[in-house]
Amino acid sequence: MAELSVVIKGQDLGKVPKTTINPYRISTIIFLRRAKWDLHPLSWISRTKIRKWKDKYAGQKAVIMCNGPSLNRVDFGQLSKSGIFTFGLNKINLLFGRTNFRPSVIVAVNPFVIEQNSEFYNKTDTPLFLDSKSSKWIKHRENIHFLHFSDGSGQFAQDCSISVCKGYTVTYVAMQLTFHMGFTTVALVGCDHTFATNGPANKTVISGETDPDHFDSSYFSAGVKWQLPDLARSELYYAIAKDTFERYGRRIVNCTQGGNLELFERQSLDDFLCFRSSMNE
Repeated sequence: MAELSVVIKGQDLGKVPKTTINPYRISTIIFLRRAKWDLHPLSWISRTKIRKWKDKYAGQKAVIMCNGPSLNRVDFGQLSKSGIFTFGLNKINLLFGRTNFRPSVIVAVNPFVIEQNSEFYNKTDTPLFLDSKSSKWIKHRENIHFLHFSDGSGQFAQDCSISVCKGYTVTYVAMQLTFHMGFTTVALVGCDHTFATNGPANKTVISGETDPDHFDSSYFSAGVKWQLPDLARSELYYAIAKDTFERYGRRIVNCTQGGNLELFERQSLDDFLCFRSSMNE
């Protein structure tokens, strides 16, 4: 069988077999997986709860807190004082021992992250948006919202109550949730979009003693499993988010200090928060 080597921006995505695409098989798989979740009682409970967030913050601003090392350069006191709505990602709770800042909600979808951080997720009262498959580790409570993920590619959920697209990064999931909730302008912080650890995209690896790729050295450390990032595909999905936001008169800006993500307009977090304050005066 002939094979095609796929390379995006210098990243080899491997050998992809040239074969017939069977839309009936793909559709059947998506349907059966969706039906399996729909038969679970938590599906309808979560769907109802997620719908209550729809357009709840229409016209407002939000900040998505990614987990790169540059997150340590954010002034969390300023962020708290601003009162802006914030989306914490994954193990954002590792910040809590050194700041009084707390995110408005937390989003996590990777199974390794959720299992490793399950003790915190099972105790916190912060609203959580988690992969529906995590119900085997996370007890259902009022603050838990289980998200179903569609296998369809190239999608952006403007309404997250049915299904959401993972897009190879939890940041993309958070972008869909910000749109669902009605936010007009969304800022990224800590989105370094570069990793010191090298290897094939999406490969499951064993961590070293410390973690150089996240805001806390214990994030993935001491031999736990994690998946290497897929920066090329992540950026493709970021472009979909950017296009969707702009089609509806909304925008995403990058307030990360440094980093390699240049797809979104750059803006300092100071300017982003000050502009918000002047708009509310």
